[in-house]
Amino acid sequence: MERLVGRKAPEFTMNACKGDGSGFTQVSLKDYEGKWLVMFFYPLDFTFVCPTEITSYSKRVEEFNKEGAEVLSVSTDSEYSHQAWINSSLGKVNFPMASDRTKKVANDFGILLEDEGVALRGLFIIDPEGIVRYSVIHDNNIGRSVDETLRVLKALKTGGLCPVDWNEGDDLL
Repeated sequence: MERLVGRKAPEFTMNACKGDGSGFTQVSLKDYEGKWLVMFFYPLDFTFVCPTEITSYSKRVEEFNKEGAEVLSVSTDSEYSHQAWINSSLGKVNFPMASDRTKKVANDFGILLEDEGVALRGLFIIDPEGIVRYSVIHDNNIGRSVDETLRVLKALKTGGLCPVDWNEGDDLL
């Protein structure tokens, strides 16, 4: 697969469930022009690791917003499945949950497990000009770190050289 980091993010338009479970909307890359976007894929609704990630990102969405970033979750489940999950065991979240039922977006981002029809845990930070600046993809059994996502977002926003374990307030190289 071709790398995405440093390149224009693949265009997308997807149906989504509003985070409060009240209804549906559409989301597209164009909606996030001028903002940072933290877009994370997860394999399936009503599973075990996924709700730990989704609720953790939701609890800290204000920290992302403070950095000028929006959060968007995506899976290959339908927007109706997302709504049912929000309105039952998941609870309300503070960002839309997009539906990639055609699997095109997961494929375009290089994280589709074709034999299973689900996405790997891929996370992408896209800058206000629509350029992918960060990508991490790993096994579906392992949840991601919200702390690390925020650290990387802040590092990217400096526009400078950030050494290993850089944190906000540390010197740049």
